[in-house]
Amino acid sequence: MKLNHINLTVTDVPAAQQFLETYFGLRPMDTSGDARGSSFAVLFDDNGMVITLMKGAEVQYPKTFHIGFIQESEEKVNEINQRMKDDGFDVKPPQRSHGWTFYVKAPGGFTVEVLA
Repeated sequence: MKLNHINLTVTDVPAAQQFLETYFGLRPMDTSGDARGSSFAVLFDDNGMVITLMKGAEVQYPKTFHIGFIQESEEKVNEINQRMKDDGFDVKPPQRSHGWTFYVKAPGGFTVEVLA
């Protein structure tokens, strides 16, 4: 058995989608025929994992809730961290914890961990 998909409720679907595409290489599925328009998106990775994004007026995830993207190296974690910093995200430098890791609040109201 493997996890197939996760649905995230977000306050801004297009911004969350752009974030996941830009920093983690997720690819969008064509949802142009969907009646929900820009309040719904489907993204997938090379392994068949799917993330759906649905618009919600208020998003309140538990404090420790997050999704994680494992990278192949600490250098890649550093690169993503620097790109996010350069693009104006409030990210602290990676640190040694359960891996080489950092967290960032994504557009739309959820948290992402980047680690190696």
